[in-house]
Amino acid sequence: MFGKFHKKRSGKRGTSPVISTVIMTGAIVAILGVALVFANNFLWSRVAEGDFDSSKQLMHTVGLQIDDVAWTVGRTETIRYASQYGEVVFEPSALTYNVSVNDGEPEQYVTGALMFNLPTSRYSITNDYLESIFPVPDDSLTLTGTSAPVARVFVVEKLPMADGSYIRVVVVPAVRVLYSEITTGATTHYIKMYLPVLSAGEAPRLSQSITLTGESLNAYTVNGVTSIKVAVDFQEGSLFDFAFSRFPFDSEEDISVDFGEDDVVLEFYLSEVSVGFGVNY
Repeated sequence: MFGKFHKKRSGKRGTSPVISTVIMTGAIVAILGVALVFANNFLWSRVAEGDFDSSKQLMHTVGLQIDDVAWTVGRTETIRYASQYGEVVFEPSALTYNVSVNDGEPEQYVTGALMFNLPTSRYSITNDYLESIFPVPDDSLTLTGTSAPVARVFVVEKLPMADGSYIRVVVVPAVRVLYSEITTGATTHYIKMYLPVLSAGEAPRLSQSITLTGESLNAYTVNGVTSIKVAVDFQEGSLFDFAFSRFPFDSEEDISVDFGEDDVVLEFYLSEVSVGFGVNY
């Protein structure tokens, strides 16, 4: 009887290490699974963050390239990029510039805008986020100086939106203003204004690239200028209406033409730049 009891105890001792091993192995597998999921999520979040950082540099470059092609008809520049999650899209008729001279009826110039869209499911900062990238933060509608750009670049996150949930890096055309004067007995002051208008081009999307082409350039001259007003409107119901974001610039501005009795001449340069996607050159 004692022998049988002893035999049973010997069996239990033999199975206890096996059970412990199975439990420990299961625990290790569970821990490794959690660690792998965490590592995978962390890795892809870093990829998305890299996409976002690269998109800011990309759109900054696009803003500069618009100035390069706008004033030479036929000139073309292609900017290539690589993104895992984001995509550049074109928003036609995004905003309308209204230019009024001598209190007359405003001339309207409709332009599109470019946006790099990155899903907030992959990368997000916070709702209503706004960051100016280029140029330095400036509330004025127009940009003044020989080194001033003709495009603004900024980041905005606004949720929800009709087209989806994205953090966006936006490029919109801007008006550049230059002042000069010529003195030949009397002094004449020249105000030169430059505005590129973006239009939709080819979009075969054969690759991740943006192609900008200078399509046309027109110049208009007005003598005896006493006032110039520039305003911007956003198409109601589009992504660029005022519900989209608090844009980092004013919606209207009076251009200074106060030069006493001197003559003032306005020279307005309007360019059309087509925007293509995935065009092979």
